[in-house]
Amino acid sequence: MHKPVVTVQLADIETIMQLSASIPEFDAPYPAAEFHRRLSATPHLILVAYADAQPAGFKVGYARSSTVFYSWMGGVLPAFRRLGVAATLADAQEDWARQNGFATIELKTRNRYKAMLCFALNRGFDITGIEIKDSILEMRIFLQKSY
Repeated sequence: MHKPVVTVQLADIETIMQLSASIPEFDAPYPAAEFHRRLSATPHLILVAYADAQPAGFKVGYARSSTVFYSWMGGVLPAFRRLGVAATLADAQEDWARQNGFATIELKTRNRYKAMLCFALNRGFDITGIEIKDSILEMRIFLQKSY
């Protein structure tokens, strides 16, 4: 497969809902109401990546405070993984956060999402805590990156 041209655009909740339904790791996708609840009253960013003009992935985040941006969720469709889509989305999100005055980006993942954990660590995030769950794979791992 050739390396596609990846572009990133602002998107809406409906577009994200459609994409998240196609990501196998999201076995219980959030309903639209949860997106609206989290995003409606705070600065937020919804991005979609296109690989050769085909929707390939997304990233959603919002302000937790005037200086902390929370990278809430994102994913890349299986057909477009390992092509730089996630990095392009993360770059765009981090650039936007910095340009809008955020000094820190936080995120949370689960122990079962090893690729996401490695991705965050490779991008300079530090582990700041864990939340114990009954299953070791469901443990939450909190990460943070400051500028």
